Amino acid sequence: MKLARRTFVAGLAALPLVGGCARRPSGTLEFWAMGAEAENLPTLLATLRGLPKIQVQPLPWTAAHEKLLTSFAGDSLPDLGQVGNSWIAELAAIDAILPVPPALIALTHGQFPAVVDTNRIGGRLMALPWYVDTRLQFYRRDLFARAGFAAPPPKWGDWKQALHKVKAVAGPGNYAVLMPLNESEHLTGIALSAGASLLNAEGTRGAFAAPEFREALAFYKSLYDERLAPVASSTQISNVWNEFSRGYFSVYPSGPWTIGDMKKRLPPNMQHSWATAPFPGPHGTGSSTPGGSSLVVYKSARDPTAAWNLIAQLLAPATQQTLQGLTGDLPPTRSVWTATGLIADPITDAFATQLDFARALPKVPEWERIVTEMQNVAELVVRGRTTIGDGAREMDKRADRLLEKRRWMIDQGRGS
Repeated sequence: MKLARRTFVAGLAALPLVGGCARRPSGTLEFWAMGAEAENLPTLLATLRGLPKIQVQPLPWTAAHEKLLTSFAGDSLPDLGQVGNSWIAELAAIDAILPVPPALIALTHGQFPAVVDTNRIGGRLMALPWYVDTRLQFYRRDLFARAGFAAPPPKWGDWKQALHKVKAVAGPGNYAVLMPLNESEHLTGIALSAGASLLNAEGTRGAFAAPEFREALAFYKSLYDERLAPVASSTQISNVWNEFSRGYFSVYPSGPWTIGDMKKRLPPNMQHSWATAPFPGPHGTGSSTPGGSSLVVYKSARDPTAAWNLIAQLLAPATQQTLQGLTGDLPPTRSVWTATGLIADPITDAFATQLDFARALPKVPEWERIVTEMQNVAELVVRGRTTIGDGAREMDKRADRLLEKRRWMIDQGRGS
């Protein structure tokens, strides 16, 4: 399903424009990147051979999504770039990116299936994973050991019993797990673990009233009802590291960026007191959402072949190893985990296990707004202002409203 540029541009009329980038000279590939990758990209490119001139444009993550949309509207996108995996469906829907050439699809061999699946839209691979991430449990190994557990159990029921015992060990006034009510990732992961689809097969209506999601919502609510998680938003936790150190919570769901924070922000006497583990599920290891960034070639590319050749070099195992050393990113290819020693480190190996159990989110451009509404209603359920059944039906109503245009466009396509 493609959006006409005229329709899309009209929808951007109210967006403020982000400062423009200088246009590339002839024979130059313009590459937009963000964060640590943009900072280290010139060093990485210097290790490669036979490249055309590359003009790297760094963008802040906070402005990158809007910059891409306004640049699409102004017909000023670059040749290629880094994008967040959650943006790929939107960029494909507006017809801004080229599908991956068949000859390069082999680059995904040995990569984590859920990440590759995230990049496949309408049966076509639209981007190639550059680095990956997901969320799992950072936990207080010392408190779990005192409670009689070597690690968090992999099944919901056993995990919850362990949390009660850990909370007792931590002492009065403490909790077991931190799941801020304004963060949707926690409920989303629990729902995926329960087998919930979140939307129907066509992505045209919500599926929150389905039994799998209602089971997940009930489990999520029980963690607050049983005072295992504080009923609080992230803004109410003044210092995550201090609270984790003092045992206010013993499980902190987060991503690989937290590894460095744990090593830098926790005191020296705490460095052997934490570890990582995959999330639990109803019957065993639970699911998570695949994250990270991928590389795309835009339809604006003046030399798509040169752009894809550059991406192929960036995804070569040796270059992935170099990027991992420069940024600490988790590579998308399993063999590189072995070559870099990530698979031998228990802290990072748990991420590989979690990625094996990851599931792609619905691939609709409206998903980020839908998941925000899901979490807004979930907070009402947690606070007892609506029931699980009524809350799930309200989520469906809100999702259906947001998907109204999608349904209309699909119906138009069927009628043509």
